Amino acid sequence: MPHTLLITGPGGSGRTTVAAATALAAARQGRRVLLLSGDVGDPVAALVGEQAGDPAEVAPGLWAITAAQGLRVARVDSGEEFREELVALQERGSTLLGMVGARPLTAEELTELPGAEQFALLRALRRAATAPGTDLVVVDMPPLHQAVATLALPAQLRRYLARLLPAERQAARALRPVLAQLAGVPMPAQWLYEAAARWDEELAAVQAVVEADTTEVRLVAEPGPAAADAVRLGRLGLALQQLPVAAVVANRTLPQGSADPWLAGLAAEQEKYAAQWAGEIPVIRLPHLGRAPRGPQDLELLADTADDGADTAGDLVPPPPAPRPAWTVEDRLAEDGVLVWVVPLPGAHKRELDLVRRGDELLLTAGPYRRIVPLPAALRRCTVSGAALAEDALRIRFTPDPGLWPRTR
Repeated sequence: MPHTLLITGPGGSGRTTVAAATALAAARQGRRVLLLSGDVGDPVAALVGEQAGDPAEVAPGLWAITAAQGLRVARVDSGEEFREELVALQERGSTLLGMVGARPLTAEELTELPGAEQFALLRALRRAATAPGTDLVVVDMPPLHQAVATLALPAQLRRYLARLLPAERQAARALRPVLAQLAGVPMPAQWLYEAAARWDEELAAVQAVVEADTTEVRLVAEPGPAAADAVRLGRLGLALQQLPVAAVVANRTLPQGSADPWLAGLAAEQEKYAAQWAGEIPVIRLPHLGRAPRGPQDLELLADTADDGADTAGDLVPPPPAPRPAWTVEDRLAEDGVLVWVVPLPGAHKRELDLVRRGDELLLTAGPYRRIVPLPAALRRCTVSGAALAEDALRIRFTPDPGLWPRTR
């Protein structure tokens, strides 16, 4: 699986420009790069300088056009994919639709519904991760809050499918004709469970890409108070999904030491927030060009002037991804009689956190984000006895249940 770099940030932060500059900088260094974009209006085309030619299929169902420096650019057509998927679903369920007297919709009369863009982007992400001859996949993600929700979708939907259409129900399919006669109505058709199995398989493949050690996130923001709040919450939501943030790109930074008091004050404010980020996570500074970047020349200029504070160039090109931070279980039975589950949550505030134990799962809330996670096997035989937030980590204490914990002689 190639190195996958997901680039997102608050709305208006310039994440599309940074994604294109990152992809082009990596291609200049000889990497085989695929830039994936789903933005409406196709702003990437003007940035990377696409060459004339027909799209080539780089993976099943994923087409790309070659741009400057050999960079391949693939786009997500969410409308076309929505129509194809819905038509195929109607064909598979034609028997059931006929039983209830429904008339199938044709592709020409279908328009995509809200949420179709996220599903199309996730499918394209899975295809890009299997594209042969690719070293790096750079993904221009939606704005930060929407990106966190999109990346959480595969695991959430798989959980819903398992609860609403459990696989073990298929074992009773031989009884459905008898039950239908007793109830006087048709029982759910086998195609529904088969469709659920197909969806689960595809969602599992997408989830595998999102959760792979080769996948990481970069945040793009213009340093300032509003961006600082958005970055903190975004990092918190991504941490809840166990998605590492490799760096923050401080975009459109102004030069220091201007003779104009207004510009000097704005530059000082930007430096203040960029320095705060640098104390927690690597920061790559991109200068303001004095104009809106347009064309590969501007992207190359940004790549050449990228600086992480150490006067080095080429910092937009990502190094190999670091191992993901694990949610570890500390054994403190001998000292305190508890097991401690350590959940890294950078930037979390105590007032924003909540947790609820439900059976073998834990419902974690951090700010506007929520995740339901299965408990490790050892913790399922324990009760939650407390939690504390310290050093950007939530430490949840579990006390062994005497009725469930293995006895020793």
